[in-house]
Amino acid sequence: MNRKVFLTVIAVLIIGIVGVTIYLLTNKGTGVSQNEIQPQEEVADNTMRQTIVTLYYQNKETKELMPEGRMVDSKTLLTDPYATLMGLLIEGPKNEKLQSVIPEGTRVIKAELKGDIVYLDLSKEFIDNHKGGQEMENMTVYAIVNTLTQLNEVNSVKILINGREDQAFKDNKINFKNAFIRIEKGKDTTTKETNSNTQANQTTNTTNNTQNNKVANNTTT
Repeated sequence: MNRKVFLTVIAVLIIGIVGVTIYLLTNKGTGVSQNEIQPQEEVADNTMRQTIVTLYYQNKETKELMPEGRMVDSKTLLTDPYATLMGLLIEGPKNEKLQSVIPEGTRVIKAELKGDIVYLDLSKEFIDNHKGGQEMENMTVYAIVNTLTQLNEVNSVKILINGREDQAFKDNKINFKNAFIRIEKGKDTTTKETNSNTQANQTTNTTNNTQNNKVANNTTT
């Protein structure tokens, strides 16, 4: 009796081993393919390349300038940070409660850093298609300056139109002769320019310009 039980156990073990061997050989190709894809590792890698930036848009109800966080590829941001941020700003918000204050059709011709000033060259649509009104013009300037000065190396923004520095909005209440700086929120709600004698390659006198809660400011001339 014991001999029969022993032989039965041996037979079951042999069948089990053969079955497992056949299964592994049959699914060998599938297993290798799944290991090569490794979807979880790819997702993790993509996540590591993402960083959060802040873009500024107008709240449709309150008409105030509001920040919106956006995930972007870190490599893209490092390659051309100023044009990248402006491109996202021009595209518009994801939040339905917000709206862009950048005139339709505006294109970034060039964006480069000189000293601590970003020289932002925009197409003529920035002026031609603007709705006008000093409050809305200020809002447009704020959106750009607040977005670009979130970068540590940027303290102010000089706006050019088709390469020209002597341009202004159509009502001439806000011109672009000088760079726009960002100051602490609550001190002043009008835009403020840097000194007219500031050279393109010089830094502006903006001691507190690196605070996260600062807003752009410009003086009309």
